[in-house]
Parts: sequence; C-alpha cells; structure tokens
Amino acid sequence: MSLSRRRLYWVLQVAGWALYGALGLLLIHLFAFAVAITWHLVAIQVAMVAVLLLTSHGLRTLFGRRGWRRLGLGGLLWRLALANGAAALGSQLVLGALIALVIRPPASLGGLAGGSQFVGYVLQTYFVLWLWTACYFGLHYLDRYKQAEVDRWKLAAAAREAELRTLQAQLNPHFLFNGLNNIRALVMEDPARARAMMTHLAELLRYTMQRNGTAQVPLATELEIVDNYLQLEALQLEERLRYSLDVAPDALPLLLPPMTLQLLVENAIKHGLAPRPAGGLLSLSARRAPADGSLCIAVRNTGVYQPRPGHPGVGVRNVQERLHLLFGPAAAFAIGPDPLLPDTVLAELRLPAPALQPLADERSAD
Repeated sequence: MSLSRRRLYWVLQVAGWALYGALGLLLIHLFAFAVAITWHLVAIQVAMVAVLLLTSHGLRTLFGRRGWRRLGLGGLLWRLALANGAAALGSQLVLGALIALVIRPPASLGGLAGGSQFVGYVLQTYFVLWLWTACYFGLHYLDRYKQAEVDRWKLAAAAREAELRTLQAQLNPHFLFNGLNNIRALVMEDPARARAMMTHLAELLRYTMQRNGTAQVPLATELEIVDNYLQLEALQLEERLRYSLDVAPDALPLLLPPMTLQLLVENAIKHGLAPRPAGGLLSLSARRAPADGSLCIAVRNTGVYQPRPGHPGVGVRNVQERLHLLFGPAAAFAIGPDPLLPDTVLAELRLPAPALQPLADERSAD
C-alpha cells in the first residue's frame, strides 16, 4: 500500500470510529435522562473506540493475509460471518476487562453488564462490524473496478497502436514492390531514367522510414511524397499520365495519417490510368470545409470503378481501417463513380476538425 493510501486508511479509521463513539455519548445524553455524562462514561466510550479500531484493523490484516479480497461473494460471506462473530465476542470481552479492571465505573452507572446485556452488546458490535466490512469491501471492489477500467483502456490503446502499426507495415512493402518493378523495367532500357527513378524512390523510402511510427503528418509533408511518386510514375507512363494538384494554402498544416494520400494516388494510377492505353488525367484537390473546418480531399482519375464484390482491395480497406482506428465514425471515406464527370472515379476523404493540428506542432515533435 502506498503512503497516501495508508494515510487515507488511518484517517478514515480514526475519524469513523471517533464519530461512532461521539454518537454513543450523544444518544446517552438524549435518551438516558437519569444518567449524567461523567468521565467514566467518556472513558468507556474512548475504550470502546480504541478496541473497535484495533479489532477492525485486525480484521483487515486477516483479509489481506488470507486473500479474502480475491474471493467471490459466496465464499466470502460465510467467512465474514464467522470472523465478525469472533471479533465481536472478543472485542466485548476485552472491553469488559478494561471497564472492570481500569475504568471501574460506580454502581450508579449500572456496573458491569449482565448476561443478557452482554449478549446485546455483542450483537450490536457484530452488526457494527458487518457495516464496517461492507464499507471496506465496497471501497475495495470500487477501487479494483476502477483499476480494471484503467487496465482495459491501456490494453485497448496498446491493441489500437499495434493494429495501426500493422496496417502501416502492410502499406510500405506494397509500395516498395511497385517502385522496384518500375526501376527494373528501365535499368537496361534507359539507365539515366532508372537513376532518376532510384532518386525519387530513395526519397519515398526515407519518408516511409521516418514516418512509420507517426500516427499523423501535415498535408504539406504528405504532398511532398505524392509529388515524388507522381514524378516516379511519369517517367514510366510518360504522356499517358497527366496530373494536377489544387490544394488550398490553409489546408497545408492540417493532419492526416501518413501514406494515406499517396495510397489514394497510387490506387488511382494502378487501377485507373495504367491499364488504359491512352492513360488519362489525375487531379487532387484539398480544402477546409467552411462549416466545421474539416479537411476534405478529393482524388479523381480517368477510368471506370469496377470493384470485385466483397473485395474492396487492400489499399482501400487499409485506408478505411486506419481512419476508423484514428478517428472512429468522425472520419469518412468513399470511392466510386464521379456523379459530376463521366468516365471518372472519385475518392473522397473527410477528416474531422478536432484531429487537425498546426504544422508547427508536428515539426516540434520530430
């Protein structure tokens, strides 16, 4: 037990039993009109408080050494019944000895308790000890429940972080595989272009390694990786790839999961533009919503959206799962045919405003 918890325990013990003793004197004063409050009565109450305090502390020691705090309700109740009964009887015997040998009240106060009166005192003490044990175990179970809640939250946070890192790890090898395939195709055909592609790929890998443990990065940083990726793909697709980036300046500091934007662009090229002999147009736009300040990103590409039923694809599924892990239902992601432009696929991403932070915050954390 920590020092603060031990101090709190003794404060509650002393205050509680002192209040019980003071209440006994008050009841005597209110209902026993023929009895005057003398030092003998005060001494008897003080002795009773001391005996009950030590008795309850002895019960607590018993609970700890016997492991009763870990018992279920059924196994605990009959043990408490026996322990409280023995403690009530023992405490009244000790209190009776103190009254008879030390305090020795006069006969006008009733003298020593008779047989039936002694049994009544034992039953009263038994009832009081039951109240004490109920409060003790109630507070203990409440504390254990709160600790279990904290442990569950810690476990959920650890699982959340592990799952997020796993999803990030799934993205990076997929991207590396595509980049190396592009370089391999040009090594013998055009070494100069292969070297240029290697430079861009090195920048991409450096970004991936630096950001793999980061939950969110600024949009400006993510755009740098997208630009490297587009230049990398443009070397291979040449005139088949046309692209435009339209990003509002006030959206650049806003945060999003790393590699998310790059994945959407990669998905648009791999499944939309690359299979088309004529290629097509890729456009990326990013704005802050005027209503709530949320980050709205749209990636459009020439093509037809034809997902396999029940198989949205690894990239799309990872985007959805990462957004769910980080933001829950507050984030939104959708992909499908563009309702405004024919022969166009639209991927839309919306991140909630509370998750967005200034760019300086992220840089200071590096």
